[in-house]
Amino acid sequence: MSIAASLAGALAPPDAAELAEIARLVREGSGIVIGAGKASMVQSRLAKRLRALGLKDFRSYLALLNAPEGGDERRRMLSALTTNVTHFFRESHHFEQLRATVLPPLIARARAGGAVRIWSAGCSSGEEPYSIAMLLCDMADDIAGLDIRILATDIDREMTALGRAARYAAAAAETVPAALARRFIAAVGDRVVLRDPPRSLVSFRELNLHSAWPMRGGFDIIFCRNVAIYFDTPTQDALWLRLEAALRPGGWLFLGHSERLPVGDPTRLSSQGITSYRLPVAAPDPEQPPWH
Repeated sequence: MSIAASLAGALAPPDAAELAEIARLVREGSGIVIGAGKASMVQSRLAKRLRALGLKDFRSYLALLNAPEGGDERRRMLSALTTNVTHFFRESHHFEQLRATVLPPLIARARAGGAVRIWSAGCSSGEEPYSIAMLLCDMADDIAGLDIRILATDIDREMTALGRAARYAAAAAETVPAALARRFIAAVGDRVVLRDPPRSLVSFRELNLHSAWPMRGGFDIIFCRNVAIYFDTPTQDALWLRLEAALRPGGWLFLGHSERLPVGDPTRLSSQGITSYRLPVAAPDPEQPPWH
């Protein structure tokens, strides 16, 4: 710690060695890459954790992270360093494609007795999966009788808790199309709350995309937007193949605006528009039952 920071009682940024060790732990735990110039960002995002623990410097914090009992704090560190930027109906062209092309045949399949499974990976506080749910409910008034489910996962337990509560600042509703907001958003004091049926379509779970996935696959649609931008290229390439393997034949993958899937060997996904991709339609694989 610098003399000036010590005298002021302020938390100094991690030095080069401390930053490198934090970056290693984050990379191993989540696949997220923290560059050498991110000391100030790490300082600002972890300052609250150090204060809560009564620690005065990053050397003490790293000692805790690397201790046998440091597992819970490593999870909290990953949550603090994860960027959570989202809003309802973000990247509207994807939702236009869902309405026009992707969802109609899936709703028809559900009406014929089939199951439809959708995954919002890296869902943050839930605006993305709830946007999908509102669109589904607008397109299918009989949604309550259909076997359609949305899985929403995020590495940050606090974010999944916020999503499960489905309560947002009133300004959050401004990006919801007016017709959908009237049907599915209720004002409660200075907050807004998502109503059923879209709320009941979504199940939230904590999940680290860098770890093993408990789901067996069989998804018709996967949204994984603005998540892989924090990974290095090898980690991205591995994630794309894992997501592809989790899709049903004919399934769709949606990425963020700054992400691109390398089309061609080894992937079978083909581009279907702006950061949207699809697997070829083939006979269903009996070894890949849908997520329940």
